[in-house]
Order: sequence, then structure tokens, then C-alpha cells
Amino acid sequence: MTLKEKLKNSQILLAKRPKGMPTKENFTFKDSPVPQPEEGEVLVKTIYLSVDPYMRGRMDDAKSYVKPFELNEMICGGIIGEVVLSDSDQLSVGDKVVGTLGWQRYNVIQESKVRKIDETIAPLTAYLSVLGLTGLTAYFGLLDIGQPKEGETVVVSGAAGAVGMIVGQIAKIKGARVVGIAGSDEKTTYLKKELGFDETINYKTSPNMEQALEKACPNGIDIYFDNVGGPISDAAINLLNEFARIPLCGAISSYNRTDGDLGPRIQTKLIKSRGLIKGFIIGDYADRFSEGIRDLSSWLAKGKLKYEENIVEGFENVPEAFLGLFKGENLGKQLIKVDGE
Repeated sequence: MTLKEKLKNSQILLAKRPKGMPTKENFTFKDSPVPQPEEGEVLVKTIYLSVDPYMRGRMDDAKSYVKPFELNEMICGGIIGEVVLSDSDQLSVGDKVVGTLGWQRYNVIQESKVRKIDETIAPLTAYLSVLGLTGLTAYFGLLDIGQPKEGETVVVSGAAGAVGMIVGQIAKIKGARVVGIAGSDEKTTYLKKELGFDETINYKTSPNMEQALEKACPNGIDIYFDNVGGPISDAAINLLNEFARIPLCGAISSYNRTDGDLGPRIQTKLIKSRGLIKGFIIGDYADRFSEGIRDLSSWLAKGKLKYEENIVEGFENVPEAFLGLFKGENLGKQLIKVDGE
């Protein structure tokens, strides 16, 4: 019996589109054959799988910056895996790789669609967090759009999430004063004591967010890194300094709403502050990834960056881990360690 014949594959498909908050019923598991690599391809065994908030948007049949997942088709996302069969000159059996692959135990992929990673530089999981798209999102969003200067005040919403905690640390490296907003005392304590944030706010126990921000930001807000949208962002926009910048990374507060997402009109406030608000996606910076990975790797090696991961065991628990993103359960990056066949 060949290696391929011994392997068993399983996929996770989008069973139906969610209305509001997704549930386990939106996913289904399907056994499938293990594909065979052809010339220039490799067979990759999934080791770690990433779940991310942006995937919620792809579950809807709506136009966005990336096409929606198809019904009854496999979902895809960030994956770290090991090459177990190779018909490639670039990758060998045993190589560890990272890429955007299907939610399944085994993927066949063109050699050019994955990147070989070196676990002697950092643990494998770092390539899905601080040294992956998560870290790059924080890096380019803050530095390219936010452009922090020494002594400025940077406010980060969703600050205990995978992107937010990296944003805050980079802002500290650049000499800024950093205020983090998160949803529990455990998270705000971590941000302040472990990551060096100057001030933190637990939005769930703060009856008036604008007053809480005014207290934490006596000199106003120069950069607001927005991961959440909603009432938190409404409050932050009221406190913008002249020429403030808002990198608009996410709006998780509205992802599961079915009644629209209405809020204050912000145009006048932006005109008066001469503020800049700019949405972005990490693919905008694809030709500069090497620059970001270089700096992030250097800061990580020097101990200037820390990162947290919440790792769930078992391929069967991928949907549950994904749903946990919208309940505020994770500190840092949410990953799944996939078990054996």
C-alpha cells in the first residue's frame, strides 16, 4: 500500500449561508480522496489552520474585495503544513510551508502558491500570526497609513486580538503613547503588564466610552487603528486631533448584524480635524511583504514583539473555533492544531 493509499482526507464545506451569527449548521464535513500531485505540485498535510474574522464576510453572497465562498464548496484560509509528496523541484518531502489553502487535511498545491518556512527562526505557528498576514496587516496598516510619530497618541480597538496587539507594540517601538481597548479585565491587564500599553479600557464595563477615552487620551487621538467599528469607533472619532489618521482594518461589530449598521455622520468631524480615514486589505501590500517580514522578524528576535495564540486541538473543532472569534473568547491569534488521519 502506498503512502497516498494510507491517507484519509476530510474537508469542511459551507453548507448554508448564515443569517446573523453563524452556527455549526453552516458547516459540513465531507470525506474525500487524497489528491495526487502532478508536475510542479506538492501534497501538503495540514498541521495548523487559521480562522479569521474576515471569513465571515465571505460566507455571505455579497460583493466584496474577495469573492464569497460558494455553497457546498470547501472553505479556505491560512494553513501551515508539511510536504508529504512532491513532484516539485523547489520543495521536498518534509519541508514546512505556509499558504492560503482549503480547509482539509491534505491539499495539492502548485509550488508557487506556498512559501517555505524556517522553524529555526521562529515556531511554526508564528508564520500564521506575527510573521504572517496578521503581523503584516498590523505593520502596513499602522506604518503606511497611520505613520506614527514619537509622542503621538495611538488608540487601538480590538487590541487583544491578533492584529491589535501587534499594532500596539509597533506603535510603542515608534515612540508613541498607546491606548488599547479590549473586552475583559484579563485582556486589558495583559496589554498593560505584558505588552507595555500605556492605558487600557474594558469597553464592556465602561458605561460611557467617550468619557473613558477622554480620560485615557487627555491630549486627544492622533491615530485610531480601527478593528471593530460601531459605537467604540463613534466615540474615538469625536476625539480626533488635527490631521489624525484612521487605518480602517475591520468592523467586527457589524459582521453578524442583519438590521444594517447605522451611526453618527462623520464627515463634518473629519473635515474639522482634517483627518484621514483609509480602508485597506493586506493584499494591497503584496509586493512589500519581504520588507514587513524583515522588520517583524528583527523585532521578534530582539524581544521587542510578543504574540499570543489560542490553539484548539482537532480538525473537527474548526467550526467551533471560528465561531468563538465573535464571542471574544480568544487572546491573540486563533489557531487549530489538526490531528492525525
